[in-house]
Amino acid sequence: MKQVQTPEYRNEKEMIKRKESHLPRLGTFHFYKQVATQSEGSRVFTIINECKQTIWPAITPGEQFEGGGFALKSGQSRVFTAPVGWSGRIWGRTGCNFDQDGNGTCETGSCGSALKCGASGEPPATLAEFTLASRDFYDVSLVDGYNLPMVVTPVNGNNNDGGNCSVAGCDGDLRLNCPNELAVKFNGRTVACRSACDVFDTDQYCCRGLYGNSVTCQPTYYSKIFKDACPAAYSYAYDDPTSIFICSDADYIITFCSKRKAKVCAYHGNRLVCSGASTINSIFSWIIPMFATVISWWLWI
Repeated sequence: MKQVQTPEYRNEKEMIKRKESHLPRLGTFHFYKQVATQSEGSRVFTIINECKQTIWPAITPGEQFEGGGFALKSGQSRVFTAPVGWSGRIWGRTGCNFDQDGNGTCETGSCGSALKCGASGEPPATLAEFTLASRDFYDVSLVDGYNLPMVVTPVNGNNNDGGNCSVAGCDGDLRLNCPNELAVKFNGRTVACRSACDVFDTDQYCCRGLYGNSVTCQPTYYSKIFKDACPAAYSYAYDDPTSIFICSDADYIITFCSKRKAKVCAYHGNRLVCSGASTINSIFSWIIPMFATVISWWLWI
């Protein structure tokens, strides 16, 4: 899938050319204690697995991300740092079996037979896409199909340059209502939902040829199913207005099998950062209320 690009997005990319821890649940939000060293002009990425099963995140290009692939058990996270100028994709693989040399297969999202991805994955897969610059562009795309719920939450960012710093993603499970003609089945169960372009390979569904522009390429029956389930994700190639997001100086929490409105906290630069916060929160802003709650409960009993 070629990356969707608005005119503003293309201009930003031209500017670029020029110049393991387990997760305790605390109240109504999740807290992830893991620290990454952040340098000036970089972004911190926290990748979290809230699915019930192990997944194998894949990243391309993935030099900064454990070579592009790793196993992530349920309730675990990884923290990475990527430089401004990085542009790439993150997705989750499911049902994988790798040997000690990192060779194997997956039910969905495979990038060849390697644990460490050096190329794009095989559709269908839910994709998080990023271009890091003075203003970051990010989105979650279902244009290549769907295999897992995925949410991208910016933290510590600002929208001073016309961005919105909104939460992107798809927290619905399209596998439950995937049209039969799009369903990918493994041992009798639906493990992914293909795109109409991948299945039918027509210009209309793939937004190419006479349909290769935003005027003639319009939502279809199938893309509307995707959009209804996941309104903050790309459902087809020209689904820009409600699907691409912009934020400046942000870090990003990528969560599998979470809800877009869930509050997530993680350590970035030795400080606690929470979704929904406009600035980095000190660890004390979280610890003090927690201890106050514990003491009040102890006195009450």
